[in-house]
Amino acid sequence: MERSVGKGDLSSRHLGLDLGGTNIKRALIESADGGYQDLWTDKRDTGAEGGPEVVARNMIHAAAEVLDDDVSISTVGVGVPGLFDANTGQIKLFPNLPGAWNGFPLRDRMESALGRSVWMINDARAFTLAEGLIGAGAGCHTVVCLTLGTGIGGGIMIEGRLHLGAFGVAGEIGHQTIEPDGPLCGCGNRGCMEPLTQAAALAELAGRATAEEVFEAATAGDERSLAAIQQVARYLGIGLANMVAVLGPERIIIGGGISDAGELLLGPIREAVRERVTLVPTEKIEVVVAALGSSAGALGAALAGAIKP
Repeated sequence: MERSVGKGDLSSRHLGLDLGGTNIKRALIESADGGYQDLWTDKRDTGAEGGPEVVARNMIHAAAEVLDDDVSISTVGVGVPGLFDANTGQIKLFPNLPGAWNGFPLRDRMESALGRSVWMINDARAFTLAEGLIGAGAGCHTVVCLTLGTGIGGGIMIEGRLHLGAFGVAGEIGHQTIEPDGPLCGCGNRGCMEPLTQAAALAELAGRATAEEVFEAATAGDERSLAAIQQVARYLGIGLANMVAVLGPERIIIGGGISDAGELLLGPIREAVRERVTLVPTEKIEVVVAALGSSAGALGAALAGAIKP
């Protein structure tokens, strides 16, 4: 499948790995006349319950078996679910992966084992890079992306480039404060968007085991499930309206597992955003579903290794 890359120089082939709590997703891309060809994507088990050492070994193996088979691969990009030190490659915060990750030298472990440089990027920023350049945000000046699932990730693109800010962590939309005295977040703050809107919070509000069950029940007309969706959409609307006021994006892109619910969730989110935005004509606020599916993070990691945003 060929897609236009937009800005950046993609020469040769580029491997991307997206580290998730359940799976390690992989993508291999190749340059093709100013765009790229998506050669393949797949996934491997993360082994998250084994902690950092097991996960690192699985990441190394996932990359090595591809690199051993294809010597033409020129870069390796890795998307990770949290914050890391860009200078050292050590993990600073993995709020949704078990184990003692703080200070773990993931990049060094991978580079030493693979014998080549590894470019790291936050997984939500990798998602943003892929969707912003070649997905639902292609051609837009300013894009805000949000991933909804076990955690809440985000990213910002302006003029075709990721906006990472002075400290390299800009775009943590899920960690803006929505309720000052709200529930404790994995980041250490209280009342972040993440604990108020993540899949587990939605399921708890609806009295269901999973977010999927909530949407099934809502489709069948269950009032508690419908109310839970409205509550989560309200919190998301507050956060995204803040993004509109500060950044003025022409498009907001929603991805992640919860986004599979489609209009059942997107409709209430649009209403909540438009209710709170007063400085921009509401008809110009586009809230759309992501275009690249579950492979966006791995594709973005491959792009990150290639263009080093």
